[in-house]
Amino acid sequence: MVLAALLLVHLGVMVYAVRGGLSAAEILARTRGDWVVAAYYASLVAACAVHVPTGLANIATEWWGAAPGRARLGANALALLLLVLGWRAVYAVCWGAP
Repeated sequence: MVLAALLLVHLGVMVYAVRGGLSAAEILARTRGDWVVAAYYASLVAACAVHVPTGLANIATEWWGAAPGRARLGANALALLLLVLGWRAVYAVCWGAP
């Protein structure tokens, strides 16, 4: 539920910004130093990182015949990568590229 709500708000804001004629540079200028935007997108990244391992492990087990333990381990590794890269992107959007 949290992921769905965060994603719907994200999509709505994107549509509003693009239809309003904002460029990528203008959007980034508005997000610089904004703690609310950073907290929102950090939450979105965390929700994705919690959601992703379950689906990936199920796909690996059911479609590829992977052992459940190995599937979970691989899915958790990819979720950790998603978390790190996502939070790095949030930092870049809100405070500049690291």
